[in-house]
Amino acid sequence: MNQPDGAVGVAALVPECEEAAREWARRLGLPFGAPCGHQLQLGPDGLQLACLGPDAPGPVRVDFVSGALAHRRQFGGGSGQMIARAVGLQPGVRPVVLDATAGLGRDAFVLAGLGCEVTLIERQPLIAALLEDGLRRARDDAGTAPIAARMHLREGDAMALMQAWHGAAPQVVYLDPMFPHRDKSALVKKEMRMFRPLVGDDDDAPALLAAALVLASHRVVVKRPRKAPALGGVAPGYALEGRSSRFDVYPKRALREKA
Repeated sequence: MNQPDGAVGVAALVPECEEAAREWARRLGLPFGAPCGHQLQLGPDGLQLACLGPDAPGPVRVDFVSGALAHRRQFGGGSGQMIARAVGLQPGVRPVVLDATAGLGRDAFVLAGLGCEVTLIERQPLIAALLEDGLRRARDDAGTAPIAARMHLREGDAMALMQAWHGAAPQVVYLDPMFPHRDKSALVKKEMRMFRPLVGDDDDAPALLAAALVLASHRVVVKRPRKAPALGGVAPGYALEGRSSRFDVYPKRALREKA
């Protein structure tokens, strides 16, 4: 953890959650109940990461069941969404996707909701814990359980995992490096304020792209701020551009419907 004050701890928000919170502290090798700059808090609604202090943003949690993702699941535009077109969704084509920079799992959830099998890799243990907790709650909800069943979380370094990949290669590798991130929504601003002291920038993103291009069987997709240069200076085959972001697509083979 490269947080300025070096302090991340775990706390229970209610007494009933103390035993489970202590188990999270043990798993993550973090102190329980100590005053810290950042705190992984467990309450009746699951895990959340909070930054403590008078000017701190509100806590961040992974919620696939309600809120913005529930609205997008119902009204988000289906396979016509830009991310869906970027990874190659077509009638009869639902590629197997590796999201190598999973973060809070929103894009992976969208793709899984459209029928893709998605493996998520997250290397920051605190964020991986939030994802694990969010997926657990999603699997317990009737509306999201089928989607969560298509999402498979792996904690670890994406570079190492891709270079030592076992089994069939993912058809699509999806990358959304943290830096440079220019999304201006209040929610993302809050998350960036929370996470950047903990995880820093994805300085190895160009090397991650190189590994993805070796592993993916059909294409690599990189999400970028709309005006940012191509990742590592590697020009994509084509790009899909939105108002604030774009998807750079590096095609290798055509995605086709299974016979």
